[in-house]
Amino acid sequence: MEKLLNSFESKLPVMKNEKIVVGITQGDINSISYEVIIKALMDNRIMDFCIPVVYGSPKVAAYHRKALNIDNFSFNNIRAAEDANPKRANIINCIDENTRVELGKSTKTGGEAAFLALEDAVEDLKQGKIDVLVTGPINKENIQSDKFSFAGHTEYLQYKFDAEEVLMLMINELFRIGVVTGHVPLAQVSQHISKEKVLNKIEILNKSLIKDFGIRKPRIAVLGLNPHASDNGLIGDEEKESIIPAIEEAKEKNILALGPLPADGFFGSGSYSKFDGISAMYHDQGLIPFNALSYEGGVNYTAGLSVIRTSPAHGTAFEIAGLDEGSPDSFRKAIYQACDIFRIRMGDKALLENPLKTYDISDY
Repeated sequence: MEKLLNSFESKLPVMKNEKIVVGITQGDINSISYEVIIKALMDNRIMDFCIPVVYGSPKVAAYHRKALNIDNFSFNNIRAAEDANPKRANIINCIDENTRVELGKSTKTGGEAAFLALEDAVEDLKQGKIDVLVTGPINKENIQSDKFSFAGHTEYLQYKFDAEEVLMLMINELFRIGVVTGHVPLAQVSQHISKEKVLNKIEILNKSLIKDFGIRKPRIAVLGLNPHASDNGLIGDEEKESIIPAIEEAKEKNILALGPLPADGFFGSGSYSKFDGISAMYHDQGLIPFNALSYEGGVNYTAGLSVIRTSPAHGTAFEIAGLDEGSPDSFRKAIYQACDIFRIRMGDKALLENPLKTYDISDY
């Protein structure tokens, strides 16, 4: 962890000394969300560069601390983000105080509590009361209601911030991988593969790598949809009709996109180490190798938004809730990643607002 903190701090531009206000949503109250949040925030060094503000419930947090026998940590209760103590982990109550916790169970109450916290945090993010958003894991089924009818956080945030298109970008120490079709049933994936869709996702990935990760000329690998990337049309025609034309147009737009590449050989040979970003065609094509290589240390980032949102790469893990078995590594990295991207964006903004003066050669 010492190495991780030092690595993060070394990336921060010296241009700004103010702490970043990190809004954190409680996620599902019956899951491991509070466990990983609390464990991540127990390291006080986090307060050196950010101000954590949890949107949730002091009572629910206390319940989890007791269940986990954590007696050397407490939240600072506040009514609004602007009241946050810069040296403490803060928490805002967003739900009914009588909300019941049922560890390890997926309940409607758990879904409602997750949504209320998310709703409040998003509103504060819109108003600039927090700088970045880190979301705790939710259950995509029990959160469904007349106010939340989305496949997940990604789609909800796309709607709330009126983004034309977004990209679920998974990040670890080995690679960054985005998926073209996202939360789409496998049987419907091919219907969602079009030249326009693939090109759009490549463009979002390229822009994010430049804007959010500071890579001047990103090298992007584009995976094929079919086995062996279709073997020149022998196994499906999506590559020939959609993916290859998208790659060619991306190149015309000065994007360094290469492919389509067979996914099995690409990951099996370690070719991912040669690229700054990877565009996978569907959820499991990207997420299976990602989670196999970095399940506890990965981060989920929503590229294409005007705001910054990250989350841990894992889900609710109801089966281990309350057992003190949840690792905070992914959640901690989600906080670092959100702050890192914020610093990079602010650095670019400062450069644009204060460009270097240009001179005509005839002046000399």
